Amino acid sequence: MPKKIYPGETKDERKARKIREREIKHRKIVSKNPVPTDVGRGITAIRNDKEHTRKIAFVLGNGRSRLAIDPNDLKDRGTVYGCNALYREFTPDYLVAVDTKMIREIHAAGAYTTNNVWTNANKYTRELQGINLFNPNLGWSSGPTALNFASHNGAETIYILGFDYVGIGKQNELVNNVYAGTENYKKVNDRATYYGNWQRQTSMVIKRNPRRRYIRVVETEDYFVPDSLVGLENLQHITVDKFKKILKIS
Repeated sequence: MPKKIYPGETKDERKARKIREREIKHRKIVSKNPVPTDVGRGITAIRNDKEHTRKIAFVLGNGRSRLAIDPNDLKDRGTVYGCNALYREFTPDYLVAVDTKMIREIHAAGAYTTNNVWTNANKYTRELQGINLFNPNLGWSSGPTALNFASHNGAETIYILGFDYVGIGKQNELVNNVYAGTENYKKVNDRATYYGNWQRQTSMVIKRNPRRRYIRVVETEDYFVPDSLVGLENLQHITVDKFKKILKIS
C-alpha cells in the first residue's frame, strides 16, 4: 500500500498524527469525542458527558488519613478519582495507576472491565486492552497525576484526601499507606518513601490552575504542610471532621 502524503504538514502536526494513529491502532482511547481545547498537559482525551462536568471532584490518595472517610459517601456528591489498589474495595469514577506492577495487577484481576482505568503510555501498556492512556504522560506519581486529571476534567472545587506525604510512627519514619503489607506495596514496618516528588508535583498542579479551588483534607489541626504547598492562595486545609460537616457525612 502506498504511503500517504500530507502536504504542508509540520513536524509537530506529523508527530501528533502519528500518536493518534497509534492510539487508534491499539484501541486505547475509549472516547470518540474530540479533545477539548483546554485539555491539560498529559491528558490524551476526556469523555464529555454529565459525569465529567460536575463542579466537585474528590481525589483519593492512599495515605491513612482517608480511612476516616467512606468513599461510598462521596459517589453522589461529585466525581471520584482514585489511585492504585483502591479498586480492591471501591470503584471510583476514574482509577489512576502509573506503576507497572499495579497495572499488571489491575489487568490480571480483570478490574479494567468494571473500572475506568487510566495509566501512562509505554511499551507494556500500549499492548493492553481496555486501558486508557495519558499520552504524552507527565511521568508523575499516581496521586498528582489523578489531581492533574481532575483539574482538567471540569471540576471547580477539588477535595484532596489521603495526601499525607509524611510517614507514621513516633518520628514519621514508617510507610504511610492504607495498603501497606499487601501485594505490590511496602511492608508495614518499612521506611516511608521520601515525599519530595509527590509534594512538588502536587504544588505544580495547583499553581497551574489558579481558578480551581483545592481543599486538602487532613487528619488533625496539627497537620503537616510541605514547603511547596505553603502560601498557595487557591489551596486550603481542613480537618476530616470539618470535611464531614461540609458534606453532611455522618
